[in-house]
Amino acid sequence: MVQYSDYNVEIGQSQKLVVDLMQEKNIPGLSIAVATKNDILWTEGFGFADLENKTPVKINSKFRIGSISKTLSALAIGKLIDNGQLKLSDYVQDYVPYFPEKKYPVTVGQLAAHTAGIRHYNFQNGEHLSDKNYKTVEESIGVFKDDALLFEPGTKYSYSTYGYVLLSAVIEGASKMNFIDFMDDSILTPLNLKNTVPDYNSEIVENRTRFYYESNGKIVNGQYVDNSNIWAGGGYLSTSYDLVLMSQYLLNNQFLKPSTIEKLWTPIPLSNGQKTNYGIGWRQDKDSLGRIYVHHGGLSMGGRSFLLVYPEEGLAIAMTSNLSTDFDQTFVLKIAEIFMK
Repeated sequence: MVQYSDYNVEIGQSQKLVVDLMQEKNIPGLSIAVATKNDILWTEGFGFADLENKTPVKINSKFRIGSISKTLSALAIGKLIDNGQLKLSDYVQDYVPYFPEKKYPVTVGQLAAHTAGIRHYNFQNGEHLSDKNYKTVEESIGVFKDDALLFEPGTKYSYSTYGYVLLSAVIEGASKMNFIDFMDDSILTPLNLKNTVPDYNSEIVENRTRFYYESNGKIVNGQYVDNSNIWAGGGYLSTSYDLVLMSQYLLNNQFLKPSTIEKLWTPIPLSNGQKTNYGIGWRQDKDSLGRIYVHHGGLSMGGRSFLLVYPEEGLAIAMTSNLSTDFDQTFVLKIAEIFMK
């Protein structure tokens, strides 16, 4: 078993980068974890989970992970594929009969790859800051189900959280289970992700951080939002530790078939052959040295998160924070470079 002391130099260099980032972006609290296929090399909390009570960030502090929730949902799609309950070429109405027929048919794979033409939030009317509680996935779909497709599916890429809300309805139809229950029983529990849970506003969630954003140069409490309409696309809480633990299962070809993991990580081209960088709940890119990495980020009210995995090198890095802020994955790539030296 690798010990933290084996990586004292790398950890020290990375700690300095974290502290510098937090000072530059005025981030209240942040957690980071680095793992290989078989070992957790480093995990640490920085700053405060709750500024008012000066509660420090711990390894099990739960942050809003925003769109990394899509990566969790992708595991559900993968599990249903492995079980023979779902194919990417299936049509949405095969599993969601209450979703209206559109001008063009939409497949499960197109939903997962953001090429279905389902719209994203209407930011002008504040849909990304919804404070309404939704009891079911079907109720959530009511927000956008009657809207026309933006384009013929497969012909363009257009990022859509609502596409993943519809995908959660597909998961319900294929599994014959409520989405949250299926995620708990078939994904989170088998992977031992003990600190990954829906962001239920009304419940007491142990070790949940407070959520902040910056206004006129000051850190203020995050606006009240209710993520019950976007569980599959942006509604989960998690820890950096849980995210790299999940990644270890994939790096070791466990939990899902190797061919299915490859489907999640491989970008799905458009119908004209044009490439995107999006597979199923994961993006794929190359770093400055040409090494392939797969990743996803999350931005939510009071949260900024990243998950990055190098499949060939067998390295996973996750970072979670409790501030809505604008830094990108470049920071996580710097940490990766330190540990791969």
